[in-house]
Amino acid sequence: MAMNFDQARVNMVENQVRPWEVLDARVLDVLGSVRREDFVAAEHRQLAFADLTLPLGHGEVMMKPVVEGRVLQALELLPTDQVLEIGTGSGFLTACLAKLSAGVTSVDIHADFVATAGERLAHAGIANVKLEVGEAVSAWQPNGVFDAVVVTGAVAQIPQRFLSWLKPGGRLLVVRGESPVQHVLLLTHEGNGRYREESLFETDLPYLKHAEPPRRFVF
Repeated sequence: MAMNFDQARVNMVENQVRPWEVLDARVLDVLGSVRREDFVAAEHRQLAFADLTLPLGHGEVMMKPVVEGRVLQALELLPTDQVLEIGTGSGFLTACLAKLSAGVTSVDIHADFVATAGERLAHAGIANVKLEVGEAVSAWQPNGVFDAVVVTGAVAQIPQRFLSWLKPGGRLLVVRGESPVQHVLLLTHEGNGRYREESLFETDLPYLKHAEPPRRFVF
């Protein structure tokens, strides 16, 4: 029996995302309209709306729908905002960010992720996204600054350069800490090099390349 993806999408929003305190109407509308099943590998299509992470390759994962909902809500994006996404992954969160903002620049270290995400975004009719291949922790540099920066992989410590890419009043959403207990943080640039930090919830994600905790030697 064929899966009813439209009904599965409604169920995801109403039974998973909304009960996890995601109440922003714009965010719920986007999660209910972007076809998540088109942003996963064919073999995972039946699991597109399940409450679990999905493997993407290269040791990376697609975040749970509830985490994506909380992330999108926390950013409080305006239709005029310019967004930087560090870690394109499947392209699904990219699509949601694009629908909530004026434009998205998304960078990923894996060229195949970027190529596949570009095809998926084009198929979804989303044109306000600029995709780039690069290593953002220590090498890649964007042109300009952003209203919001969202990091889709974990970091042991927040690279200072990520903060430098924020406009005054801009928000950085990042996952920091040591697996299996990491904290999703929202840092708001208050001007003059000051940042307000808020801890939102716990999760566990793979680390960005070059952002892993230092290895501990056990004797």
